[in-house]
Amino acid sequence: MSGGGLLVAGTTSDAGKSVVTAGICRWLVRRGVKVAPFKAQNMSLNSFVTREGAEIGRAQAMQAQAARVEPTALMNPVLLKPGSDRSSQVVLMGKPVGEMSARGYHGGRQEALLGTVTDCLEQLRSTYDAVICEGAGSPAEINLRRTDIVNMGIARAARFPVLVVGDIDRGGVFASFFGTTALLSAEDQSLVAGYLVNKFRGDVSLLEPGLDMLYGLTGRRTYGVLPYAHGLGIDEEDGLRVSLRGAVRESVVAPPHGEDVLRVAVCAVPLMSNFTDVDALAAEPGVVVRFVDRAEELADADLVVVPGTRGTVKALAWLRERGLAEALVRRAAEGRPVLGICGGFQVLGERIEDEVESRAGVVDGLGLLPVRIRFDRAKTLARPVGSTLGEVVEGYEIHHGVADVRGGEPFLDGCRVGSVWGTHWHGSLESDGFRRRFLEEVARAAGRRFVPAPDTCFGVLREEQLDRLGDLVEEHADTDALWRLIEGGAPPGLPFVPPGAPPLGAGAGAPESRGAAPDPAPQSPEGLEMGRPEALGEARKSHGPDVSQPAEATPQVLENAGSAGLGQEAEQHVDEEAL
Repeated sequence: MSGGGLLVAGTTSDAGKSVVTAGICRWLVRRGVKVAPFKAQNMSLNSFVTREGAEIGRAQAMQAQAARVEPTALMNPVLLKPGSDRSSQVVLMGKPVGEMSARGYHGGRQEALLGTVTDCLEQLRSTYDAVICEGAGSPAEINLRRTDIVNMGIARAARFPVLVVGDIDRGGVFASFFGTTALLSAEDQSLVAGYLVNKFRGDVSLLEPGLDMLYGLTGRRTYGVLPYAHGLGIDEEDGLRVSLRGAVRESVVAPPHGEDVLRVAVCAVPLMSNFTDVDALAAEPGVVVRFVDRAEELADADLVVVPGTRGTVKALAWLRERGLAEALVRRAAEGRPVLGICGGFQVLGERIEDEVESRAGVVDGLGLLPVRIRFDRAKTLARPVGSTLGEVVEGYEIHHGVADVRGGEPFLDGCRVGSVWGTHWHGSLESDGFRRRFLEEVARAAGRRFVPAPDTCFGVLREEQLDRLGDLVEEHADTDALWRLIEGGAPPGLPFVPPGAPPLGAGAGAPESRGAAPDPAPQSPEGLEMGRPEALGEARKSHGPDVSQPAEATPQVLENAGSAGLGQEAEQHVDEEAL
């Protein structure tokens, strides 16, 4: 018998779907429910590597931690990693299968994956008591509904009730709730059980008349009003929302352990990925982390971090255009600390040979580390463990670049020259002992009387944040009603809210009449089934897929008319067999 479930949708991107999903998972596991998170399709530059060597969205890894289960590729079968405004790398069941334009993906490839994502969901449902799904963007993206596999498409396939989250801090939440519902077809609306208000400030009694009016307009109740909570600090979906200037990662409110603070500047490079690497620094009392995009903003920094990126050559050009490259070279000559992580490590090297990501050929790096980088079509996905500065370190690797280290002192998988460090390892700063030793080295080189606190445990702090999410749900949502939804589905007889889904535009497929259910979701075309989990009957007994032996990848070039571009037909390099 399959377990119950719920789809957490949102009125907009960044409405709070990820944190609400995590909070519900933590609330459920604390009451003894075996629960798993799920997001059919994620678009994010913030990713994670599971123990099986699969790449998934970092938000789903965080939600798995909230549920106290090991993350697997089942929890995020499709991951899209933007490489430009016009194309994304498609990661299927944890393995990259190629680059694709938006039109190429939404023009048929996406709906072909519906079988894959529903099979993954069914595997989770057969193993867990409940599966809490996260949607993407808004379920009322009327131009994309026909090919949707992450919002109402997956809700209808699984017959899951839908809870719509709205961020009241942005304003317009009542219009957003109403409009989201009213733009859905009758069958989709029948699954929309109600709403959850997120980030509320003030007296809830002042909000209640509006919630009553919303019920009168839609026939749907509000399942909770979550207050605005500062300093949650959980893993976000991607770095595109990070302001390029003046953004500061929220840190613990605690005075420095020593006499000085330590100022960390993070270069907000284009296509910044895994910017959560610096969260462990922000967790240290007395460490202030900010994102910068001007050379003068590096002047008072004690440590400059060049983070990961999905566009190493593009990031290098950006650093040069803004004068940041010159400032980094000057810092290195002065013996002032610089740390490069993954793409940032590659930028600091002598030379980059890239015929894969940018296809720019040979490009000179900043020359701060004796390293030469060659991009390989195969992506390195690993969970390494090592020892540096006398401390055990754990991390994870996600990169196409292969480093040829030709000198310097060993530093994890990279090297160190003076006060410049470089490594491909993400997450290394979450190892407490190593982080303390590293910050001691930085403070010494920077001439700061900063002393790391001896008892900061990043893992404990993260657990406390996840418990705070669970507390928000438990204290401010109607958990009994939520459990009835998860166990029994959407309430019967929910009224239709006109006008319903509009007809689809010409060339977008068969029209969908107002208030009518669209045609059933298309079946996966022949030849596009390789990404589906194999041997479902046996695999459903386990917690995750076997991703140790991916299908042979034979990239094929799909030649389409037009130039490469988002919303345009593009030359696409995709492993169609894997799709």
